[in-house]
Amino acid sequence: MTTANAAYEQLNTRFKKISAIGDARGILGWDMLTIMPKGASEARGEAVATLDAISHEALTDPRVGDWLNEAEGNPPADPDHQVNLAEMRRLYAHASAVEPALVEALSRAGSRCYQVWTEARPENRFDLFAPALTEVLGLVRQVAAAKSEALGLTPYDALIDQFEPSMRAARIAEIFAPLREQLPPMIGKVIERQAAEPAREQSSGPFPIDAQRELGLDVMKLLGFDFDRGRLDVSPHPFCGGATDDVRITTRYREDDFASAMMGVAHETGHALYELNRPAAWRGLPAGTARGMAVHESQSLFVEMQLFRSKPLMEKVAQLVNQHLGPNGSKAWTGDDLFSRFTRVKRSLIRVDADEVTYPLHVILRFELEQALIAGTLEVRDLPDAWNDGMERLLGIRPDSDQNGCMQDVHWTDGSFGYFPSYTLGAMIAAQLAEALRSQMADFDGRLGRGELQEIRDWMKVAVHEKGSLLTTDALVKSATGAPLGADALLRHLGRRYLG
Repeated sequence: MTTANAAYEQLNTRFKKISAIGDARGILGWDMLTIMPKGASEARGEAVATLDAISHEALTDPRVGDWLNEAEGNPPADPDHQVNLAEMRRLYAHASAVEPALVEALSRAGSRCYQVWTEARPENRFDLFAPALTEVLGLVRQVAAAKSEALGLTPYDALIDQFEPSMRAARIAEIFAPLREQLPPMIGKVIERQAAEPAREQSSGPFPIDAQRELGLDVMKLLGFDFDRGRLDVSPHPFCGGATDDVRITTRYREDDFASAMMGVAHETGHALYELNRPAAWRGLPAGTARGMAVHESQSLFVEMQLFRSKPLMEKVAQLVNQHLGPNGSKAWTGDDLFSRFTRVKRSLIRVDADEVTYPLHVILRFELEQALIAGTLEVRDLPDAWNDGMERLLGIRPDSDQNGCMQDVHWTDGSFGYFPSYTLGAMIAAQLAEALRSQMADFDGRLGRGELQEIRDWMKVAVHEKGSLLTTDALVKSATGAPLGADALLRHLGRRYLG
């Protein structure tokens, strides 16, 4: 029999191996979503499924359970190592609840569903997409049921726990309630107020794609991206992926609108900064990973919404836009022009292009639909009507097509149910972090106006990035901001920016 300390070392070795497999899978996944030739999709799906199976087998090896039992019987004295051990147990509990054949089947179905989505969405063919999504949903329900039994959670809570440990649907609904109540009337007030403002000249392009890419690269430099450890590419849906010390972000371009691509770059750069600054001492170990997707989304939304879309930083951004894209109609772009363009509020159909006032309602809709889909009270065939009804109820607008409705997101194609709440939980955390920073850092707006972001990045690195998973989300938020996670700071931020 191994000693408890030897068992813990065995666990560290095993989890570093699993992390390395995840890095390889991350690069294959990035390639699949960016530059992989269409004809390689089936073979790539098999390769990815094989890696997923190898990783799952490594994690669910019976010896891992034995090592966990031995290490927990005489845990490490260091509290941080105790956290690392607890995270190992959580990951093992999730993985061992699901049979390897089911993991592999879901991986294959997800790869197929994504490929179908890339073809069906541009053609507005929900009839083509529905069978593939139905297959994925059926497998996800099996996963949820298995994890529900093993973890003692409801099926949907078991899925949420994969992305946001210890968060439950009931609590999310409670945290979201003030937004669900207060945002619909706020949207109407903001739209009315903005409609009364003098119209600004706004160039509609065309904005050449090559120039937009160069603009995006300069935006990444401004925000502090390390190009020695990452890159920018194009994909149908913006994302941040890659591997350890090889963080790859993507965006998508439209010649008639540079805002979408530029904001996508800013958003994904926030994710990248988090990944690039995770604690080196815990590399490859659970304690060194990001603390759930809500915190991850807080980093992208802090950069995009709290920094990049702020009025002070817009002057610096205007210089970059003029340099790469030329004038705004008959004159140069100004910070006020960009701030006006990037803070327009409207009831729109597409989540990733939504403004920050309406965005939480897009997420709340998906949160409610996911619960019904997993519970079996909603089937894929009925999703378009349920989606359209929900959009009308929450946002006062009805989709004109499934392409702009229930087929717009990529997340469900690979079975990522339980992920969407993280976006708005992240917006709440981002607003709390910004409030804390403003109270602690002198001349915060002045630093933004001068494009001096290093001290802001340093603060975030210490307060969030280098904590990894050593703190729970609640403890991390309380440590960094002095307040528990909630909607108040986000509502104050939106009120100041749009009605103040």
